[in-house]
Amino acid sequence: MTTTPNPPDSTDPRPAAEPTPPQYPQQPPAYPAGPAQQPAPPAYQTQPAPPAYPTQSAPPAYPGPAPQTPPPAYPQPPAQHAAPAVPPQPQPQPAIPPRPTVPAPLHAHHISTDQRRVYLKAHQRHADATALGSLLIYLPHFLSSLVVVSLVSLLVLGGLAFVGILAWLLSGLLVFHRPTEGTIARRMLGLRHPTQEEFSRLAPVWQEVTARAGVDAQNYALWIEENDTDLNAVAAAGHIVGVTTFALNRLPNGELAAVLAHELGHHVGGHAWASLLGYWYALPARVAYRVIRFLAVVTLRVAAVFSVLGFLAIAFFLGIVAFATITTLYGLPLLILAAPYALAAVGRRAELRADQHAAALGFAPMLASVLHQMHGADQAAKQQAALAARAAGTRLPKESAMAKLLATHPDHHTRLHHLQPWLQPQPPR
Repeated sequence: MTTTPNPPDSTDPRPAAEPTPPQYPQQPPAYPAGPAQQPAPPAYQTQPAPPAYPTQSAPPAYPGPAPQTPPPAYPQPPAQHAAPAVPPQPQPQPAIPPRPTVPAPLHAHHISTDQRRVYLKAHQRHADATALGSLLIYLPHFLSSLVVVSLVSLLVLGGLAFVGILAWLLSGLLVFHRPTEGTIARRMLGLRHPTQEEFSRLAPVWQEVTARAGVDAQNYALWIEENDTDLNAVAAAGHIVGVTTFALNRLPNGELAAVLAHELGHHVGGHAWASLLGYWYALPARVAYRVIRFLAVVTLRVAAVFSVLGFLAIAFFLGIVAFATITTLYGLPLLILAAPYALAAVGRRAELRADQHAAALGFAPMLASVLHQMHGADQAAKQQAALAARAAGTRLPKESAMAKLLATHPDHHTRLHHLQPWLQPQPPR
């Protein structure tokens, strides 16, 4: 008996147990729709656009060539969480290297002021022949002052006159007292302390000068003279070195060093303290001389008013007193009359020695340039004075021989002549 197999159940996808293949209908069976999470059927030969996936996951990789379509548009975040728009930043341009600047050429008389090792001399001061000569010339003044101080001490102190004499003798040490030197610099010489800017320019040059001389720079005090028209400097007392603002601001550092080296030569040779010490001990004699001269002139004028005979009598009396004084002091008062000329001659010699000191330190060309400038300034001043006198209808008086004898500085031609040995090129050794 042959049995007909039952048709397969549409809900049971399993095949029939019998080996006989089933008879499928002409139309493919309708497969039941799966749940939403089942993937879509794969794409075959055609290349349709991939479906938009609801999630942010990347689409599965399919076999075959990569699609040429643009990537799918993903949902954008909400507007309230959007990042603020950043304006486009300009691209930085490559930095252009600056052109190399050519340094300004240094002055021909510029010197290096770099710090270096300094060797100090064991004896940094001495008294040369000009310093000793100055003290010797002041000797008559000193003895005259000693007489004056002794008489005044006897009149004022009586039996304690030696106290006044001893105090006056010891007062010469004040020349080397720093506070007293400051008073001398301000009151007598019209100097002031340098500003910070002035000191920053002056100090390195002074350090170089003292280093070449083997002298401690701290032993001296730098001062400024407020003078914008005169190229000048000064050395006084035991430690004063002053320079004008004109020299400080107008000269290159090499020429300024030459000026300072010249003033240092006055200190090293003892010219500065010897001249000030002699002037100090000669002061009582000079004051007494002026008082006596004033009284004599007044007495003679009063006597001349009353009668000529009285004038002659007083003049005769004063002559006898002067002669007795000269003979008593062995003619020393007569030396006082010649002292100004002798001191001027010694002063000129001291200037030449200070020039030689600066030249020996290597500043001869710089010092010669300074002397040329000073000579030019003097000539210009003389020409202006001549023009002013010509406009006024007068003539300038010629310099007398007496004025030349009283000059404390030699003329510029003489100073340049004495610098010639240092200005000549030295033969190679």
